[in-house]
Amino acid sequence: MDPVHLAHQSALRSIARVVTATAEPSEPEGAARDIANLLRSQGVLVLTGAGVSTDSGIPDYRGPGGSLTRHRPMTYQEFRYDPAASHRYWARSFVGWRHMAAALPNQAHFALAELEAHGAIQGVITQNVDGLHRAAGSRNVLALHGDLATVMCLACGHRERRRDLDTRLERANPGYVDSIRLDPSQLNPDGDVSLRDSSVQRFRMVGCRECGSVLLKPDVVYFGEPVPPERKQAAADQLLQARALLVVGSSLAVMSGFRMVLDAQKAGKPVAVINGGPGRADDRVNVLWRTPVIPAFHRLLDELDL
Repeated sequence: MDPVHLAHQSALRSIARVVTATAEPSEPEGAARDIANLLRSQGVLVLTGAGVSTDSGIPDYRGPGGSLTRHRPMTYQEFRYDPAASHRYWARSFVGWRHMAAALPNQAHFALAELEAHGAIQGVITQNVDGLHRAAGSRNVLALHGDLATVMCLACGHRERRRDLDTRLERANPGYVDSIRLDPSQLNPDGDVSLRDSSVQRFRMVGCRECGSVLLKPDVVYFGEPVPPERKQAAADQLLQARALLVVGSSLAVMSGFRMVLDAQKAGKPVAVINGGPGRADDRVNVLWRTPVIPAFHRLLDELDL
């Protein structure tokens, strides 16, 4: 079996991974106090997932109403080696991205920015690609899986702002968006939406500004694609400097996030989780606070008199 097919099959297994409860959550009052004490001692690194952005109207993958119940995301191998698949992605994303771009930070994003400003956390590593942590004012943010706001050319490496590409796509597809009746509840975490085949077929893709290739890709890590080495190293460096790891709004189903918990444990650093549902590392962490994210941060800010 060729490497591309093997990587695609591995990506499909990752997408299909089901996360089930493996541990009893901590007692809520004790969990709140323990996490507040971690924050008081400072040096906490925060790892966030889709559960931080759901209150901004961006769905998660694996929650009760997550997009995996209706949609399988495209793998990197499909996008890179199937021209019809990448064309379909861009048609659907052209419609869905503007809804992602209009999303605003919620109270959880602002709470994390406030905690950083007061020195309670050293920074945020996010698995999200929506840019909302920076929009809320967080300064030390590492977007582990990239950012939808940038597009890269797979042929020559040129990068372009997604807003600029969108302007070029609008010129090439006048009236296209207005012709689509979109149900915002069908938006997926990658900005993708479902379209009829006829709508996909009449979409016109534009090429790279530098080389003309249509092999343009959002600068995000797809399923089946490795995290760039420089980002992995930056995450490892931040974890090395941290005293503790706090996971917020993530099931840790994807290995890049789960590995951070494993590495923190190997280094003897405490790990705490704030999440509304089960997670892959629940039976490994020191504190497991099963709670909606925003109320948890309200409680933590009160505990810290912020």
